[in-house]
This record gives sequence, structure tokens and C-alpha cells, in this order.
Amino acid sequence: MASLFINLLGVAAIALTVWWFWLAPKGSKQQIVGADEKLEILVKDGVYEPDRIRIAAGEEMVLHFRREDASPCAEWVLFPDLEVSAQLGVDQITEVTIPAANVGEYPFHCQMQMYRGTLVVE
Repeated sequence: MASLFINLLGVAAIALTVWWFWLAPKGSKQQIVGADEKLEILVKDGVYEPDRIRIAAGEEMVLHFRREDASPCAEWVLFPDLEVSAQLGVDQITEVTIPAANVGEYPFHCQMQMYRGTLVVE
């Protein structure tokens, strides 16, 4: 009987973890940024805020990531389609240069893909 209870607790913990990182609504926040503006993206509590960023096509852009989460998962931000990555220091602002890109949506995430966001180039 005790082993059944322990197994049920384990399954519940796994389900909660999956829900928290992949299924829970995160309240998507969106920001539009011009080339001369400074955007700070907060890395905290399993999310990027804002997690949807709009920039102009054909312009290089510098994004400023402020990591407040000491979790190892939050250590890197990756823009795989743009071949850009950066290591984020805890309680520091890290500048990430995004090269001029074509119109489209470019996902960005941590190395474990638990933190997720979208760069929208218009």
C-alpha cells in the first residue's frame, strides 16, 4: 500500500513538472522595439518577459537580457535559426546582438527549451 502511494506521488510530481514548464499558460507579454530603443528582457520564474518581441526586418538589434533566475537552465539564451547564443550572468544585463533578419518568426529559448520566446521580424 505504501509503495502505491509513493508511486502515485511520483506520477503527480512528473505531471506537475510537465504542466509547469510546457502546458501552463504563461500570460504571453509582447513588446515592439525599434532599432534606437533599449529593450530589457527579464529571465525569471521559468519565463522570458516579454516573451514575444517585434523588431523591424533588415536591421541589426541589440536585446538586453537580465537574468534573475540562478537556475542552470536560465544560463543560456539560444536563437537557433539566427545562429546566435549568449551566456547570461546572474543579476547582470547581457547584450545579445541580433543580426539583420528577413521577415518571419524566430523562436528563442534556453538550452533545455523550458524558457521560450518568439522574435517576430516584420
